[in-house]
Amino acid sequence: MIYFHIPFCKQACHYCDFHFSTSLKYKEELLQALQKEVALRSHYLADKTIQSIYFGGGTPSLLTAEEIQRLIDRVAAHFEIANDAEITLEANPDDLDKAKVQALRHTYINRFSIGIQSFYEEDLRWMNRAHNASEAESSIKRVQDVGFENITADLIYGYPLLTNAKWRSNMEKLLAFDIPHISSYAMTVEQKTALSHFIRSGKTPPMQEPQSAEQMNMLIETLTQNGFAHYEISNFAKNGQYAKHNTAYWQGKHYLGIGPSAHSFDGKSRSWNVANNAHYIEGITTEKPAYETENLSREDQFNEYVMTSLRTMWGIDLEKIMLVFGADTKQHLLSNIQPFIAQQKIELVDERYLTLTMKGKLLADYIASELFLIH
Repeated sequence: MIYFHIPFCKQACHYCDFHFSTSLKYKEELLQALQKEVALRSHYLADKTIQSIYFGGGTPSLLTAEEIQRLIDRVAAHFEIANDAEITLEANPDDLDKAKVQALRHTYINRFSIGIQSFYEEDLRWMNRAHNASEAESSIKRVQDVGFENITADLIYGYPLLTNAKWRSNMEKLLAFDIPHISSYAMTVEQKTALSHFIRSGKTPPMQEPQSAEQMNMLIETLTQNGFAHYEISNFAKNGQYAKHNTAYWQGKHYLGIGPSAHSFDGKSRSWNVANNAHYIEGITTEKPAYETENLSREDQFNEYVMTSLRTMWGIDLEKIMLVFGADTKQHLLSNIQPFIAQQKIELVDERYLTLTMKGKLLADYIASELFLIH
């Protein structure tokens, strides 16, 4: 699978620490560099059949339909794109006007990930989102009206303005659109963000873990009662319409990241491009890509598998642990897992799969870290 990082945004959301620029000054140079990087790194993936292309960012919906198609065409020139490939565009609601959506209908984009976050005007302003509440609703309708059915939308919970009543209303509004996939995340405070500064300076109160936990429970209960499978900590799908791209991450499949700050993974190592547009463009233009590489030890590979698989409804496969990491590692894992089974935070399914219970899902990262192999 291939991921494109499009590092442009109209404005900075207060909570975001992803790499982006609010200037489009070097957009064309960057697009040319993205195309060239596809060619330069076309041998990175052993499997030349691409099941998923994902445009993330940043705000990839700032690109024109022609620019997006140009990048897809470049992938097609160096790889084989599967007939049923999932090709996703992350989009901000304010970018999805009628003309843009109709133009995208003539590209290979077949899935939208729309960053709704909230249907409340005051919440969107607090986040410093570029769209308003009206655009949050109209964008989904517009995409559906031209015939796109494979849609996911994001919501955020666990921040000071979000009462439980507002949270329930947000979920109900999104459910009314009858889309097949919903992603929802607890608000997190990252260093060097505006939100972190506002909390330190007392301009906004800190996030409260009990609120996040309660609203996560409300989310799981509401969506599962409405026919969604809770297949990953933050992701819900109807009728088995799991996101191919994200699911591949959690299942440890290999991927190539294109663009500044994009990450790649080949099973044995991880690499990431420089998080600087000018340096990225210069490196690609001179055919000396600026990226760092980390070779993953056996322990790293085990820890990564535990971290990602435990987040899913499929859980940790003990047979895979045995096959890939050996009997000693399997026994180590079974020993470490016992306290969490006793606390009803993990359950053993079919004597093979270790999955999180409802209680465990609230502590997923902590539990995974307790199961890690130490170097």
